[in-house]
Amino acid sequence: MATATTPHDHDASEALAERIRQANADGTPLRIVGGDTRFFYGREVKGEELYTHEHCGISFYDPVELVVSVRAGTPLAALETALAEHGQMLPFEPPRYGEASTVGGMVASGLSGPRRPWAGAVRDFVLGTRVINHEGIEQRFGGEVMKNVAGYDLSRLMVGAQGSLGLITEVSFKVLPLPGAVQSLHLELPLEEARLRLAEWGREPLPISAAAWLDGALHLRLEGGPSSVAATRARIGGDELDNVFWTALRDQQMPYFRAGQAPLWRLSLPHRAPPLDLPGIDERLLIHDWAGAQRWLRAELDAETVRQACRDAGGHATCYGPRPADVEPFTPLPEVLTKYHRNLKAQLDPKGIFNPGRLYAAF
Repeated sequence: MATATTPHDHDASEALAERIRQANADGTPLRIVGGDTRFFYGREVKGEELYTHEHCGISFYDPVELVVSVRAGTPLAALETALAEHGQMLPFEPPRYGEASTVGGMVASGLSGPRRPWAGAVRDFVLGTRVINHEGIEQRFGGEVMKNVAGYDLSRLMVGAQGSLGLITEVSFKVLPLPGAVQSLHLELPLEEARLRLAEWGREPLPISAAAWLDGALHLRLEGGPSSVAATRARIGGDELDNVFWTALRDQQMPYFRAGQAPLWRLSLPHRAPPLDLPGIDERLLIHDWAGAQRWLRAELDAETVRQACRDAGGHATCYGPRPADVEPFTPLPEVLTKYHRNLKAQLDPKGIFNPGRLYAAF
């Protein structure tokens, strides 16, 4: 049965729209702030702070149709709790990085957790958005059903744009049922053997929903029907692993993420990419998440050396920080893509008031 937990908050959205209209008229840059838990992701923005946390609440939820619409300032934890009460979840397992983490920040950053390779990314489950544009007009793109494609691509464009194209005020998501059974395993395996086994298992319909290698062991999570999980557990073997392991990995709470002051790099690579040619780096000291497609490296290395090694392997690298002043967080774009980004920014935010410079200095 569909429910509207709270009606559309016109007053809150109008207050945000008025701030944007004034900023646009004055040419004043705005730094959009939800829970500010992802401050490390991207370049620093200098501008007047525009807070969204008061614009919160679930505006529509239909558990039968697996659809929920929620305001951008809503704490991510509150949304996940509401979904869990109906036995449902956000399939892409978004990182929180703190209890203040909001839905708007989650969508704007576009980051996904350990389940990403098996379930999909944030943008795969966004059905529609409400966005306040540079003129202070709230526009609706997409809808609350997958077949409604009007404006659908523009909604997905907001995912990962870091608030640089407009202010997200509400998002509609497709959700999925929680798995019937969950079992996490710990297998002592060398990295190369773990890679071979993952490649083998990847060719079969096994209920694997997370796979990470670190500290000399492969960590797996099985999710699905009880019989399927039990049969796979018996076949694979290994020791039982507490499921909180995946929460710690998702939110970067493990010691590796907190150790030392060297830059933390997120390496995004093809699943079967070989060990990277990085001077003085032993791949066995990295965290290999997403069955090896996402690797975490903390090291004092020249940024171009890291990025070239990733390019050679068909991937790219993002610097999470602490970041030297001369290092861009995101891989520099080719000239053609830079042109497209700049033109898009000029069309949707001609005066550059929304999080200017958050992604790249040029826009």
